[in-house]
Amino acid sequence: MVKLCEITDENRAAVGSLRVSAAQERFVAGVSESLQEADASPEARPWHRAVYVDATPVGFVMLSDGVAPGDDRYPWRYFLWRLLVGERFQRQGYGTETLNALVAELRNRPDADFLFTSAVPGDGSPLNFYERYGFVQTGQIFEDEIVLRLDLRAAGSSV
Repeated sequence: MVKLCEITDENRAAVGSLRVSAAQERFVAGVSESLQEADASPEARPWHRAVYVDATPVGFVMLSDGVAPGDDRYPWRYFLWRLLVGERFQRQGYGTETLNALVAELRNRPDADFLFTSAVPGDGSPLNFYERYGFVQTGQIFEDEIVLRLDLRAAGSSV
């Protein structure tokens, strides 16, 4: 079972050392780059957490958390900005568990009805992973990425 934990001075280096495979690097930015993006974009309301299993960091998740409607730079209220599971922890269900934990977290927000994300298409893309989870393609393209939407009212009914 994964836990979403704040990133602190004590765990920043361990979380920052998580890497995806070389083949996946074109699909997901690293933790350090993601945190720099968050710092440079406070208007996107970044919310980020380390993903832990017991005392071991296995991943990282970041979203735009409750962006005000009408902001053209950030057209979705809740947007999964980054999901990274370290290479040696992949294929163990941690990505799905992370989404389950994120959905549970978002269900505590009264205005959270949809979660959006985007993915670069191609061999090795996380697109299929998101669709298996329940995200559906919207038909939109955002910065050359396919936009997907998850209905939080129906998602992960076992969460």
